[in-house]
Amino acid sequence: MNNYELVLILNPDLSSKFEDFQSKFEKTLSELKFNINKLENIGRRQLAYSILNHNKGHYAIYQMTGPAEGTIELESKLKYDTSIIRHLLLKVNLVSLEDSFLMVESRDTKKSPMEEKEIAEKKTHSEELKSVVETSEEAIEQKTSETEEDSKEEA
Repeated sequence: MNNYELVLILNPDLSSKFEDFQSKFEKTLSELKFNINKLENIGRRQLAYSILNHNKGHYAIYQMTGPAEGTIELESKLKYDTSIIRHLLLKVNLVSLEDSFLMVESRDTKKSPMEEKEIAEKKTHSEELKSVVETSEEAIEQKTSETEEDSKEEA
């Protein structure tokens, strides 16, 4: 049994029907005696260039183990499946159970507009707090210096 990583770019129209594709594809993999260790459903992303008149694609990454003989049949099924616009099957030494770079990047880009707004609000709030603290410190210093001057005048 070898370890494999399969990257699929699906027709973007299937994004809403990915669960159906997933169940059908997992059945195909089990028929070929592949075991799925991990699935990363990354979702729709912009393609670097147009593929079959598609500018976006739905990405999915499978980490799996299976026999070397099954890869030839899997490749042919991937090649002739009309819902898959690109695929890449790699043999890897170790199965990585960590999130892929693509998954981390897509998660960051989905969160970033909201996070940027929150971060900007926090910065504005922290700057306001800093100015209040600085003003308070200046007032305390001024009071302290006035008190010291009064003490010197009394002495």
